[in-house]
Amino acid sequence: MVLASLVAARALGQAPTSTTTTQERLGYPRDARLLVIHADDAGMAHSVNRATLEALEQGWITSASILVVCPWFPEVARWARAHPDADLGIHLALNSEWTPFRWGPVSPVDKVSSLLDDEGYLPLVEETVLAKARPKEAERELRSQIDRAVAAGIRITHLDAHMGTVGGTPALIEVYRGLGRKYQVPVLLDRSRPYPPGAEVPDAEVLVDRILEMTPGVPVTEWQAAYERMLSPLPPGVYQLIVHLAWDDEEMRGATWDHPDWGAAWRQADLDLVKSESFRNFLSQQGFVRVGWKDLAKARAVQR
Repeated sequence: MVLASLVAARALGQAPTSTTTTQERLGYPRDARLLVIHADDAGMAHSVNRATLEALEQGWITSASILVVCPWFPEVARWARAHPDADLGIHLALNSEWTPFRWGPVSPVDKVSSLLDDEGYLPLVEETVLAKARPKEAERELRSQIDRAVAAGIRITHLDAHMGTVGGTPALIEVYRGLGRKYQVPVLLDRSRPYPPGAEVPDAEVLVDRILEMTPGVPVTEWQAAYERMLSPLPPGVYQLIVHLAWDDEEMRGATWDHPDWGAAWRQADLDLVKSESFRNFLSQQGFVRVGWKDLAKARAVQR
């Protein structure tokens, strides 16, 4: 779930003509199409972990990000310590969106009271966070999430935003960018998405031209065809394809029973997609170059 459309989008590919492209800074031709295949929500549930960690091990995806606030975070941390070269970021969370399956903050609740709903959880929807969250409390909580991951032995490659909430106001975007500077990792920002009026997002910090993901309403039988239609016409640039992986099992059906979008069947369809030989053949035929956030971090370093 990515940065919400709040104002008119900036044009895809708009960048200062005096700079080289991200592709060129990584040693690829200017007309290359680089693709990060990224899985959100590791740590959410055992089913999500089973699917995501297998996908990383098999090379079906190139990166993933972790929900530190969730109950199955320790399982991801154990795997990460055994796989220190894995491309893992932190999925910074200010929301807890599933009605039967909730989580709260990492920080002491009395220190981040503006981040809680009436039941003491992180709120269900982005709008509640944007209306209530105090930026200093949001920063405290997000730093706690990162620090918990670091203390657990995870080598963090990047930061991104669960449900896009951290990109919802100028103050939260500044917190987000500041965390990238503090921990010296890139943050997911994309050139084609809008930012709130007044937000400062220097183009030099933007490494991805467009974020892509499945949208509600596509039948599972048309899943790969929809992804192919999404990817085929893309011009040269750097793209992140976000998938949400899990098995359609009892655990996931229970957690997402009233929310079919991004639910159990959806996540099984994404898993079936990334593991399919036909999809990998499609990417190869299209000439996409698969990269991860470790690669993009090198482009950021060169730019500095």
